[in-house]
Amino acid sequence: MTRIRIATRKSPLALWQAEHVAERLRALSSTLDVELVAMTTDGDKLLDAPLAKVGGKGLFVKELENALFDGRADIAVHSMKDVPVELPEGLHLPVIMDRGDPRDALVTSTGKPLDDLPVGARVGSSSLRRCSQLRGLRPDLAVSSVRGGVNTRLEKLDAGQFDALVLAASGLQRICLEARISECFEPERMLPAVGQGALGIECRCGDEQVESFIEQLIDESSTRRVLAERAMNRRLEGGCQVPIAGYAEDSNGLLRLRGLVASTDGREMLRSERSGPSAEPEALGNAVADDLLASGAGRILAEVYASV
Repeated sequence: MTRIRIATRKSPLALWQAEHVAERLRALSSTLDVELVAMTTDGDKLLDAPLAKVGGKGLFVKELENALFDGRADIAVHSMKDVPVELPEGLHLPVIMDRGDPRDALVTSTGKPLDDLPVGARVGSSSLRRCSQLRGLRPDLAVSSVRGGVNTRLEKLDAGQFDALVLAASGLQRICLEARISECFEPERMLPAVGQGALGIECRCGDEQVESFIEQLIDESSTRRVLAERAMNRRLEGGCQVPIAGYAEDSNGLLRLRGLVASTDGREMLRSERSGPSAEPEALGNAVADDLLASGAGRILAEVYASV
């Protein structure tokens, strides 16, 4: 019997994602034994400061990667929006699975949409990208950082610490909390995070037996879209926790990529949009990044890094 061990965080959403991959793998072979190796990451422990100040979303990935290096696990399942653009030597991401809902979702204590929130309403998010775009849409709101898993944040909302939260729609949907969504933001209104809604599988380079199984879970269209978005982010030298947004669509052999770099106060929103062949996603991502850099994105990002 062949065994594949999946490194995962212990949060309900991470466990759902890992079990989803496990079920897909078990369906490929009746002789495949799939085991979850759950662990707590530094990102789960350091909850007292904004994520940008304690190392960014890479904190959620590092412990899982250590488990790959020391042989405790064979693969790690990640939300692609949490994965840094540069991976440690010896590891790679050969699989991006079919993408879920990429949009951001508003959850309010009253069920009201964003436009109906009162002046001064307290809105929480762990993402500078979301906070920047919220401030651009509604500068009258009191937007601040909130940390913790999805359920922890919802508990803070229900306890009255916030009037609204902005979360990933796919995360709420995956753990059966879509009924909490008051409004989903279309990309035209709030551009998603790079890779949002997509799951990726990381493993050791050269582990051919593992790769022979997991490569059957590749979704080609989602892969092209996420590669374009991540190429843009890499060219911008952006981490996962800066106000950079990117969203690609794939249709009829053509990729359309929209990119955004925002100031943290939401007063500056640099945007670029380009289309190109689906077979050249990284070239498209680089071109969009170059447009943003030519418009002043480097200055905005330098100011962000200096402030966190």
